[in-house]
Amino acid sequence: MPELQPASPAQAGAGTTVTNPQPSLAGPWKPRVNPWLIAMTVALAAFMEVLDTSIANVALPHIAGSLGASTNEGTWVLTSYLVANAIVLPMGAWASSVMGRRNFFLLCIVIFTISSFLCGAAPSLPILLVCRILQGAGGGGLQPMAQAIMADSFEPQKRGQAFALYGLVAVLAPSIGPTMGGWITDNFTWRWIFFINIPVGILAFILVTRLVEDPPWIMPDRSRLFNMDYVGLGFLTVAMGGLQIMLDKGEENDWFSSNFIRLFAVLFVAGMIGLIVWEWHKKDPLINLRVFRYKNFAICCFLMALVGGVLNANTVLQPQFMQQLLGWTATTAGLALTAGGFTLVVVMPLAGFATGKVSARTLTVIGFTLFVITFRYTANVTTLDMTFSAASWLRVVQMVPLPFCFISITTAAYVGMPKEDSNQVSGLINFSRNIGGSILIAITNAQVTSRSLWHQEHLQNSMNSASMGFQQHTQALSGFLGGTFGGQNSRGMALASVYNELNRQAATQGYQDVYMELSWMSVVLILLAFLLSKNRPGVGPGASAMH
Repeated sequence: MPELQPASPAQAGAGTTVTNPQPSLAGPWKPRVNPWLIAMTVALAAFMEVLDTSIANVALPHIAGSLGASTNEGTWVLTSYLVANAIVLPMGAWASSVMGRRNFFLLCIVIFTISSFLCGAAPSLPILLVCRILQGAGGGGLQPMAQAIMADSFEPQKRGQAFALYGLVAVLAPSIGPTMGGWITDNFTWRWIFFINIPVGILAFILVTRLVEDPPWIMPDRSRLFNMDYVGLGFLTVAMGGLQIMLDKGEENDWFSSNFIRLFAVLFVAGMIGLIVWEWHKKDPLINLRVFRYKNFAICCFLMALVGGVLNANTVLQPQFMQQLLGWTATTAGLALTAGGFTLVVVMPLAGFATGKVSARTLTVIGFTLFVITFRYTANVTTLDMTFSAASWLRVVQMVPLPFCFISITTAAYVGMPKEDSNQVSGLINFSRNIGGSILIAITNAQVTSRSLWHQEHLQNSMNSASMGFQQHTQALSGFLGGTFGGQNSRGMALASVYNELNRQAATQGYQDVYMELSWMSVVLILLAFLLSKNRPGVGPGASAMH
């Protein structure tokens, strides 16, 4: 039996005890089955989980009405899931060190599938919220473990193509979630948005059991089950709970003018400070913050947070604009996003192939440059006379840059990292993407409101008796309405119509401003991308440590 050796600094952060690597890791490890079968298997489970982050959005009014709750109370169905998900995401490395990555992945599938059934069968809102917390906890381990399994199953030169499949899951599922959720709710019942996970979960469990195995450097240490970093977990729970509730309820409560929001802001800041200080000095931390000493990884986490933010914010902004200002139904707005999904199916494999030929830094710069062009184009075509075909084409244009950024950043994050830290890398990268999505959704929605009010105020300056154009338009509209509905209230109806159109124009300009702001943010991201070390295409973990 090989002698047990202390873990390296990188490994110690993950809390693993490893054997002397010479006997077992002398040659490159390969899984027993085709890695593409493994990739498709774990991608199936990850797709099921990512889909659930957005599929319930359009069903919230139906859920609230069915369970006798208000619409505001119904939003906790989303918040409870996201909080639990965010807490579990960084815990994957610890859980894998206790029971093995494959077993942890299977456990997450079981928890997610059973809790999905319980969500669909929930008789009241409190029970549904408890079940959603369980579902979010189970789902939190699926994304990072799927990515880590893919990273270790493929040779470095093919890893980009595997991440293309994972990227397709990560960005396609949120795009089709609202469409699928709307269709299921309209044609069946909201409960089926949870019940559809059951057959998928059973199939994923069977396939993972038969196809997936742990590499030799993943060695379970069950003694760690009783040595969990409970203090770190407590700080993480406080921080993520405070952040998510603050973001979810901020606009509704007028942000920091509300004592409720200020309380959760303080909890978030205090929790994050406590988490960072505690985890940095703890010998066996829940989250190995020392991996941020690798320059590429630290930059990639920041870039991925903004990529996740751009993806999620845009997925919310566009259908929101279509429904609120164009008057489209939720199903029609969702269908307008569908063309973007087909675009990803085509572009993702191309971007994955490119990572084996072009450095990750170059592809990232190309992706963010395309984002600048895309958002400026979006600002120009987002108008009140937008047609369905124009909206569908816009979604196609918006999706083209995403694979180049997503895959190249994910690939660059593993460059120079020890293989034993792949669980930490995948957990923190996915954690960054999810948190970035939550933050940017809140910021962009608040900015749309703020900029709309600014434009509304300035447009109102021309609605006065001294404006000849305003008077002529009001008189003409008043005459038309008087001839149609009678002259008694024609003047008031004309003013109401003009004011309503003014609000629509102001809101449209608010959306245009936010898209321009996103384009300027993308310019900054181009500059940050140049800070990445220029890796050799196809080089993977452990190749060169870049501090």
